[in-house]
Amino acid sequence: MSLPPVLKNRLSIPVVGAPLFIVSGPELVIAQCKAGIVGSFPALNARPAEMLDKWIERIKNELDDHEQKTGKQAAPFAVNQIVHVSNDRVAQDMQVCVKHKVPIVKATHGYGGVVFHDVINIRHAKKAAEEGVDGLILVCAGAGGHAGTLSPFALVPEVRSWFDKTILLSGSIANGASVLAAQAMGADLAYLGTRFIATTEANADQRYKQMLVDTVANDIVYSNLFTGVHGNYLGPSISAAGLDPVALPEADKSKMNFGSGGNMEKKAWKDIWGAGQGVGQIQDITPVADVVAKLKREYEEAKQKLAA
Repeated sequence: MSLPPVLKNRLSIPVVGAPLFIVSGPELVIAQCKAGIVGSFPALNARPAEMLDKWIERIKNELDDHEQKTGKQAAPFAVNQIVHVSNDRVAQDMQVCVKHKVPIVKATHGYGGVVFHDVINIRHAKKAAEEGVDGLILVCAGAGGHAGTLSPFALVPEVRSWFDKTILLSGSIANGASVLAAQAMGADLAYLGTRFIATTEANADQRYKQMLVDTVANDIVYSNLFTGVHGNYLGPSISAAGLDPVALPEADKSKMNFGSGGNMEKKAWKDIWGAGQGVGQIQDITPVADVVAKLKREYEEAKQKLAA
């Protein structure tokens, strides 16, 4: 595995909890790290901006307390930065991350942290690699929220042929067998987002969580209407907002605005709920610890079946 030192021997299963706009907060991140996977959140979730310092302080303190009480090292956490002209907080938020020496975030090499950058195609991947990133998050077809259209069977091996650092794979991964499959294709870590929305610690509307349980892959709609960038969303949430999920217009990409969460009256991710095509594998709403325990069990069972 091509893992940086900050991740070696720190994970109970090779999984990173993806940063989820609005949904990811300290409770979710802390629970993920305690369970032995990387927990992450978008810096923009901490509002107003002054809250980011308090969030990171709380996460660090609670994880330190957990390690002292249990003698078990928690997994590191990550902060997601959206580097786009519409995000006028990025410089201030980065100063806070550097102050706290956040283990995984954009532009942290000065204190030994690592940089993972998400990409949806080879062009993006090569540009990020040229900038010296420590890892690439390959966001493939079927991933929740902003996602690409390439199959992981195409993108992972092509990137791995020239990139020898950490590769994370995102796209419909919702069980332990899929985590193992990601590794078999050449990825080092699986990147899971949707599965952790349906947890008790997630800061999501209960109707959102229940919709994840009630829907299947065919309910996912791929559209660029809500943010200007194509993404996957729950069709029933689009219908509930008064729109026709099978007849959505194209958006003006120039109006992309991450600062407000969208470019129209109905906002992603407040009104239009993102989800990946792996929703059909979500059967219940449970604590993060239970989700990770199940992933571990499925991961080990998958390895044993292949060995047999």
